[in-house]
Amino acid sequence: MSPDGGGSWGISNFQPPIECFPRNVPLQDRDKRSHLPFHRATYKIQLRRVIFDQPGASLADATKIAASSKQAFEAYRTTTLSQRKEIVKRALDIVDTRIDELAKELTTQMGRPIRYCAGEIKTMRLRAEHMMDIAEESLADLPGQPQEGFNRSVKRVPLGPVLIVGAWNYPYLTTVNALVPALLAGNSVLLRPSPQTPLFGDRMLEIFTEAGLPKNVLQVLHIGSLDVLDQVAQLPAVQSISFTGSTAGGIRLREATARQVKPVNLELGGNDPAYVRPDVDVKNVAENLVDGAVFNSGQSCCSVERVYVHEKIYDDFVRLVQEELKNYKLGDPQDETTTTGPVISAPAKVKIQSHIDDALSKGAVNSTPENATFALANTALKGNYLAPIVLTNVNHKMITMKEETFGPVMPIMKVSSDEEAIALMNDTDYGLTASVWTKDLAKGEEIIDQVEAGTVFLNRCDYPAPDLAWTGWKSSGLGCTLGPRAYDGFTKLKSYHIKNA
Repeated sequence: MSPDGGGSWGISNFQPPIECFPRNVPLQDRDKRSHLPFHRATYKIQLRRVIFDQPGASLADATKIAASSKQAFEAYRTTTLSQRKEIVKRALDIVDTRIDELAKELTTQMGRPIRYCAGEIKTMRLRAEHMMDIAEESLADLPGQPQEGFNRSVKRVPLGPVLIVGAWNYPYLTTVNALVPALLAGNSVLLRPSPQTPLFGDRMLEIFTEAGLPKNVLQVLHIGSLDVLDQVAQLPAVQSISFTGSTAGGIRLREATARQVKPVNLELGGNDPAYVRPDVDVKNVAENLVDGAVFNSGQSCCSVERVYVHEKIYDDFVRLVQEELKNYKLGDPQDETTTTGPVISAPAKVKIQSHIDDALSKGAVNSTPENATFALANTALKGNYLAPIVLTNVNHKMITMKEETFGPVMPIMKVSSDEEAIALMNDTDYGLTASVWTKDLAKGEEIIDQVEAGTVFLNRCDYPAPDLAWTGWKSSGLGCTLGPRAYDGFTKLKSYHIKNA
């Protein structure tokens, strides 16, 4: 999901990143810093004041915390599901009373426009409530085959301490996918929030503590060093890892734990395609796909990263995309009228721009409409602002058509048939989501059946549903969260084979 796997050292919102180092590390040694705990600070640019300042946890710190998590688990696992559900419900009720405060903090940390931040927090509750609703059925014993004189069953039992490595782009939504089923299944949790959104982790701890969660069942690890994170993942007390982030970050964690028999659930990057057939309401689809590509500055795991449009409606579609983008406003995310804020950091901006430059150098055309606020990205707006851009005349020799860009970039490619579109949609190492837009539902289903992605949409995009499995194909993930298998990654099976005496 996030290009840095939720673990970069720089933390920034509306300015170049603030590098984070141990207080006592000399400048000349900062290239040797990966094994050290980090001193981390998050800045609010308008006032240029620190809003979060904490030394990163060392391996020694984390080892003690993991041991206390294991101890807390032994008691917590004996609680009933109804008791755990009541704690989660109280936590959600507390969140409801703090939405405005939490939304403002989220905007300050990662730059999403304030008008949208409360929506993430409210949607978190809907997801959590669904997982509470299915918990009893999901965690129920599985009866064995009846046989006289025997009693056989399979039980789902908790794992123990679970390490959840969160992402910055949707900290509430990505974390709730793992946190709620982990707690309801009876596990203890070590939550490592992204360095870009550290306050999220602290707020979750405060809220669950107030809700009555027993001490040390949920603990927060602020870790800036990826080497320390690798070592924490290897701790014997840690029984499972749930990671949301980049494919590179997920592979790194798998490599770190490769010599251990330890499950690692990965929700990784994407290069999600959309295909627009010629029978659609072009204006409606253009509006939806602009939103899918640009919302959250394109920093969503299932953002629309490439669009294929049938040649019969291609010109109209591009024109209507341009018309829609004229309504967008790039600016200060704390302004209620802003629709698009900055990207997360200077390195992210550099990466996104490199994908744009690569495409332009290979023949792409910048077809972005005139928009006075977009022009401010290079003048009045200082920091990590990057205006949405529409690229036409694109092809699969361009990086942005093959790799995750994770920015407000909308490449649009003309195709002549469904078959060509399907082949191009599948021409990637990623497979998180894909969407097809058509009035012919039967044909649409026939197409999405052939698309290689964990979630396929018909006439919708960029929306993980809590009742469906959230899983990535290819390099986009391993395992799943949400849906009917939401609890599989947070329990292990124990078979009971009893012969009557």
